[in-house]
Amino acid sequence: MSTTESRPTATDATRPTDDQAARETLEDYTLRFAPRSYRRWTPMVVATTALGGIAYMADFSIGAGIGLAHGTGNALVAIGVAAVVIFVTGLPLACYGARYNIDLDLITRGSGFGYYGSVLTSVIFASFTFIFFALEGSIMAQGLKLGLGLPLWLGYLVSTLMVVPLVVHGMKALSKLQVWTTPVWLLLMVGPLVHLIAADPGTVDRFLAYAGTDGHGGVDTASVLLGAGVCLSLIAQIGEQIDYLRFMPPKTEANKRTWWTAVVMAGPGWVVLGALKQAIGVFLAVYILTKVGPAAAPEPIQQFRGAFDAMMPSWMVLPLAVALVVISQIKINVTNAYSGSLAWTNSFTRVTRHYPGRMVFVLVNLGFALALMEADMFSFLNDILGFYSNCAIAWVVTVATDIGVNKYLLKLSPLQPEFRRGMLYAVNPVGVVAFVAASGLSIAMYFHLLGDTLQPYSPVAAAVLAFVLTPFMAMVTRGRYYLRRTDDGITEPLLDADGNPSAVTLDCHVCHQPYERPDLAACATHGAFVCSLCLSTDKLGDHVLPGAAGSLAQVSR
Repeated sequence: MSTTESRPTATDATRPTDDQAARETLEDYTLRFAPRSYRRWTPMVVATTALGGIAYMADFSIGAGIGLAHGTGNALVAIGVAAVVIFVTGLPLACYGARYNIDLDLITRGSGFGYYGSVLTSVIFASFTFIFFALEGSIMAQGLKLGLGLPLWLGYLVSTLMVVPLVVHGMKALSKLQVWTTPVWLLLMVGPLVHLIAADPGTVDRFLAYAGTDGHGGVDTASVLLGAGVCLSLIAQIGEQIDYLRFMPPKTEANKRTWWTAVVMAGPGWVVLGALKQAIGVFLAVYILTKVGPAAAPEPIQQFRGAFDAMMPSWMVLPLAVALVVISQIKINVTNAYSGSLAWTNSFTRVTRHYPGRMVFVLVNLGFALALMEADMFSFLNDILGFYSNCAIAWVVTVATDIGVNKYLLKLSPLQPEFRRGMLYAVNPVGVVAFVAASGLSIAMYFHLLGDTLQPYSPVAAAVLAFVLTPFMAMVTRGRYYLRRTDDGITEPLLDADGNPSAVTLDCHVCHQPYERPDLAACATHGAFVCSLCLSTDKLGDHVLPGAAGSLAQVSR
């Protein structure tokens, strides 16, 4: 059939306007597959951009908090344990995002949660972005107060508003920002650390000998698990990495080595740098502890002020420390605001079938973050992160297990990811049950509802339950609830000869815009093609394909 045989009868309320569809380039393909025509960056440029967001200062605070509470030995083991879990679970997610050019929400839909079921995890990821935006904004406000005398409330506002112009233009602006600021950031972070160790090797001995506030020293399981639980709150960072990795170019024989290097380095590899920064945070906190006291030692501005003071003239110390904090905050919070806007838009559009545009949710995310900052979240940081980590661990481990076990070992989950409305069931019990059970029980443990002895084990419970229940539910349901349909009604192959998403373009007959093959399905009633966003906003369901029992002639070009 021709794509021009008929026109839609749905009203304007059931679909996005032509202007909204055309804005998708500016808005970075918020709800859909990222087309090959837009992905013009090399693998290493994408990787550098993705890793630019790892400049955040929260790692220094997290590491310092764990180290001061539990001692250096427990902190280092906890950081290592968390890093291994984050790397192992992040690898399959990063590979899927880069290979099929979709974000983590779209991966989650087809990896155990269903079209509407993944709204749960979208909200969790959006919460991650504004929690960490607030944390980074608080750190920047501390720097502005120390360096410029700005009151904290004004520093919170400045740190929030300054990222808006950068986030508007998505990947194009962010790639330039991250590439150009990374060398300066690395120099300011590594330089004082190297100088401290070279000038006074005794700092290393004092760091390794620090026993924590309990004064016991040594390594014990409860302290390690409590520390690891805080570090594991960062497990959802892989979602932000994938928001960049989805713009990777197609993997071919010619570029496969650099492609894989970039994916591993900028995907799960972010945690190597993250763990190193956490360890540095412990080191610097121990170094300045006697000078500033335990309340201020976890503040990165105080840590680097002390480090710069050991190697610079006094007039340079504060300007350099403030510069490092400001550069770091900008690099990460443009990513937090960007990724949060994607997650909120995904959730809102699916639930309401209305697409308001990504910028609306940039402002929503920033509003939540500003409220947290004004509530002084920095003072109860570890409590927030310890609680949040249980939800994040349950989600990421569930999706990673579905990919690694259900897809490749049990072969009960479809190998290719699916995200389009009509192709998926509304809710897939495999992921939803595993996630709800794992997060619910681990949160109960975290709040001592199952006794004080089990409380430190809440992150372990979240990971183990998600890992066990995900394949168990797939076997119980026999994989029935992954795909509502096994074909999308289009004869054109979904993948090219190299196994990459096809670059063939077809026109959506609703918004009249061309899209690449993976983003479209056949229309249920008009004998034409319809894009994934128009499917999402179809309030009447006119264009949505029938279930497996329905019949539909395939549409060709």
